[in-house]
Amino acid sequence: MNTVASPSRATEAFATGRADQEFPFEKADFERVRTLIYQRAGISLHEGKQAMVYSRLCRRLRETGHTSFSSYLQWLEQHSGGSGDVEWQEFINCLTTNLTSFFREAHHFEALATDLRERAGRPLRIWCNATSTGEEPYTIAMTVAETLGNGANVKITATDIDTKVLDTARRGVYDANARGLSPERLKRHFMRGTGQNAGLMRVKPELARMIEFKTFNLMSITWQFGEPFDLVFCRNVMIYFDAPTQRRVLERTHAVMRPGSLLYVGHSENFSESRDLFRLRGKTIYERL
Repeated sequence: MNTVASPSRATEAFATGRADQEFPFEKADFERVRTLIYQRAGISLHEGKQAMVYSRLCRRLRETGHTSFSSYLQWLEQHSGGSGDVEWQEFINCLTTNLTSFFREAHHFEALATDLRERAGRPLRIWCNATSTGEEPYTIAMTVAETLGNGANVKITATDIDTKVLDTARRGVYDANARGLSPERLKRHFMRGTGQNAGLMRVKPELARMIEFKTFNLMSITWQFGEPFDLVFCRNVMIYFDAPTQRRVLERTHAVMRPGSLLYVGHSENFSESRDLFRLRGKTIYERL
């Protein structure tokens, strides 16, 4: 039986032009993938991602019955709507990266607690973009509960382009040994599984009720979120975009935020070139002008 080439083997085959992989994968195929994921999701894949693309998309070729990347990509380009839209979503799901944990970059949640206290007493709307499997929006909800109480009038909109990770986020079930959670937080915010669910934990309903999960693509032309947001988390997202795409996303993010609202970004992201939109307020925290 054929098996998927390992990433290192795939890289070697791609570089040398050998055809001993499960599926033919030429430089032209990689360039088509780069173009399509940029058009659909704004993601800029650099030259070193050939092996990643090969290994992640092989499964899609098998499941769709295509025998080459060329035929699969041609089918994608020719189909939109119905089953075509479903496969476009699978294509995007395969090529997005989901790395997260509870209370990741903990200084943000210490700052969030302060920001929440300053805004206490009025309804608040928070947007968590690039939600992944849900640890980040649930961390935001835990911070809200610990700072303002479970009855606080706070609504969290949690979005991601990847439908599969959103399914995991909605379930709110995690390994009981998940990183980033103290025993006190485990007891306060989660229910431990028993029997066949031993070793797992589920987010408590009062925490889950704060959050609405939605599929959303930052490349969408129309951003419809209703009332503007008071706080926005968009961390480690812009690193996958080129400069023009970053600027476009920042402009649209600015448009759905209240003046004086705050944008939390990743530790390696810097938007000093967009001083007309945001000013640095703290460590990787920007204030909307």
